[in-house]
Amino acid sequence: MKRLALCLLMSCGLAQAAVYKYVDQNGNVTFSNIPIKGGKPIRLEPISTYSSQTPVPHHNKTHANSASSANGSPAGYPNVDAGTQRQRDGGRRKILEQELSNEEQALADAGKALADGRATRNGDETHNYQKYLDRVQKLKDAVTDREKNIQALRRELGQNRQ
Repeated sequence: MKRLALCLLMSCGLAQAAVYKYVDQNGNVTFSNIPIKGGKPIRLEPISTYSSQTPVPHHNKTHANSASSANGSPAGYPNVDAGTQRQRDGGRRKILEQELSNEEQALADAGKALADGRATRNGDETHNYQKYLDRVQKLKDAVTDREKNIQALRRELGQNRQ
């Protein structure tokens, strides 16, 4: 078993992902890394990649590093003044508070629906207890989802204190 794993690992480095194109009688095209009788090897150009960071010229490196560490953003990244940022944070906080209020109301509604759902059994559920359990479980899941949303919003509001 160890030899097989070793052989597989060694062969991974040797494979250079040759690709073969095969067109059957019906015009269906098949691409494969395994040679197919009648298939033709195709040459793929290397994938283009781009760096996510722009290189900093050597003579500005010291200034760029001090600018990025002073405000916590990379050099050349657009900055806004403190007043604009406070205004944005305030707007964001209002949105989060409204979402929290909506979720709390939805939790109350889901809790009521769960209580009502537990108290009653629909016609077909009197003979099929599993249907009742499945329906009640969905109601419980709705309550749990609302509670998780509320926790996440409260956590976010705690991080967004001004």
